[in-house]
Amino acid sequence: MAAPRFSILTPVYETPGPVLEKMLRSVRRQSFPDWELCLVDDRSADPRIGAALERAQAAEPRIRVERRVENGGIVAASNDALAMARGEFVALLDHDDELHPDALAHVAEAIERTPEADYVYTDEDKIDLRGRHTMPFFKPDWSPERLRTQMYTCHLSVLRRSLVEEVGGFDPEFEGSQDWDLVLRVTERARAVVHVPRVLYHWRILETSAAAAAEAKPWAFEAGRRAVQAHCERIGLAAEVEQDADDPGVLHLRPRLEHEPLVSIVIPTGGQVRDVRFEPVVLVLNCVRSIVERSTYENYEIVVVVDEDGEPEVTDELRAVVGERLRVVRFEGEFDFSAKINLGAIESRGEHLLLLNDDIEVSTPEWIERMVMYSEREGVAAVGGRLVWGDARLQHVGVHFEHGLPGHMFRGFAGDYTGYMNSVLIARNCLAVTGACLMTRREVFDRLGGLTSEFPVNFNDVDYCLKAHAAGLRIVYDPDLRLFHFESSSRPARVEEWEFNRLVERWREATAVDPYGNPNLHLGVPRLTSYFAWARRRPSLPWRSRSRLR
Repeated sequence: MAAPRFSILTPVYETPGPVLEKMLRSVRRQSFPDWELCLVDDRSADPRIGAALERAQAAEPRIRVERRVENGGIVAASNDALAMARGEFVALLDHDDELHPDALAHVAEAIERTPEADYVYTDEDKIDLRGRHTMPFFKPDWSPERLRTQMYTCHLSVLRRSLVEEVGGFDPEFEGSQDWDLVLRVTERARAVVHVPRVLYHWRILETSAAAAAEAKPWAFEAGRRAVQAHCERIGLAAEVEQDADDPGVLHLRPRLEHEPLVSIVIPTGGQVRDVRFEPVVLVLNCVRSIVERSTYENYEIVVVVDEDGEPEVTDELRAVVGERLRVVRFEGEFDFSAKINLGAIESRGEHLLLLNDDIEVSTPEWIERMVMYSEREGVAAVGGRLVWGDARLQHVGVHFEHGLPGHMFRGFAGDYTGYMNSVLIARNCLAVTGACLMTRREVFDRLGGLTSEFPVNFNDVDYCLKAHAAGLRIVYDPDLRLFHFESSSRPARVEEWEFNRLVERWREATAVDPYGNPNLHLGVPRLTSYFAWARRRPSLPWRSRSRLR
């Protein structure tokens, strides 16, 4: 395969002279040679800008300059730059930012490995006012659910030019978030999306840039919200997009379901009594009452799988609380969570199965709507949410793998912790969610064979999610689905070594590298020491080099 040509699109407007020169120098220093820089001056008033662009064009034949006759804004200038492009791919570079010297080389290598790639993005950092590298963003691989709540791919973005032209280029309706809108439209049709896990773009923090503070461009964040809303409408996702009250760069999807399919809530229980908020309660009764009293979703049934020696008084109380929606299934034999869930699924009738521990308490009224919103998506296999302990500390916000070993991200952190790059606050994909609260379509559950009996106590949920991932399906974490989890109230917290070893052995290859993590992250905490050492070194690699920057 021949190496691609890159057309770098850069609108220019009133750029400070030294910053403009640094941007130009970062392009000229690219180790990959086949590029062109398409510069469009959006009629800057400062004559020095035009002179600097003319000097750059005269000194480098790969630099091409056009000047608009009137100021049209970033979308108009970007579309003019797109019209100039002759490369197979376009790379988006802001006029005050910089590229790593090997940025295009590594993107070209990624395209060589995945020829059907239509969109490639890289990691990024920021350059502060003193020229220091800071705030590295070590991104996950392609996560479509995350892109709907955070423009995480951002810089560097490289898109196949023919597809950009096919979707109509930059849309003036979304001025300020035109890149987010464009990436959404391109990825709706893209054959493959590729992530290069290297910091190859340096976003300069200026007082007038969104990199400095949200207050700099509030209209841009509103344009991003509207872009995601338009995207949801195009793909048929029944959701209303809202901005976060504290961070306008974070979006939330509020479900707007057109219909309510039957949901079967399957709850295995032994009828245990435990202290909850310093008072003894029957766990399953507390759980079911919270469902009935707080849920706004109406079309559900509750399937309680009880031990054969369970107290009949508990069943009677459940019937009094739930009424005709309750189905009670007797389970015989030793404790086996997988077998209980599978039996409850067989006895249920819903289009969606909601696996729920009896030590859960509902706190989000629209919790079922949120899960259905995602569970109905064709490519989604399982949905989970944000679970907190009784003292509000985080218990579960998705399962992360480190060298094949699973763990709960930010387990035990304060309940208001936002996570690395707001990862607690945003909807996103992960390899697994906990079976303490997990929704899946019945069709998917049947296709995957339910929960395997090889994991009777622990890791059956993780195994199920990994089976789904292996089948090309996605797992979704929704931060706005919040529940209390009085973890291990039903059974002592104990992991059998043989179960752990079996999970690791079965999924060692698939989880050696977590696609929703990053080689520079450890359970969501960045390895900053090695990053900053690399940033100071800034090696320049020759094209075709296979050396690693990290």
